[in-house]
Amino acid sequence: MAELLPLRKSPTVAPAEPDPLWRHLAGDRLRRMRRERGETLAEVARRAGISVQYLSEIERGRKEPSSEMVAAVLGALGGTLLDLTAGIAEDLRAAAPDRAVHGVALSAGALALAA
Repeated sequence: MAELLPLRKSPTVAPAEPDPLWRHLAGDRLRRMRRERGETLAEVARRAGISVQYLSEIERGRKEPSSEMVAAVLGALGGTLLDLTAGIAEDLRAAAPDRAVHGVALSAGALALAA
């Protein structure tokens, strides 16, 4: 009869941390943009034409807003899609400076086009 060999344990590799969700990144950045302007949720929501509750949910990453909603909020903040995407890129670089973006250096313009 064949001899049974003990099963070798493979080296334990820590699972990679998952990438953050876009809605969390965008919400965090939109909140920062609003706070930098010293504005309340109510002020920005009124100008964007959305409810305070919905804006709060966007900022907390609870809702996945449509591109039209993102544009409305950015317009109410005096910002652009380029401001949002460039800010998110900065946040990602700061959070993981040693992590390459799939080996490609992206400009702010390329990030805006990707969004």
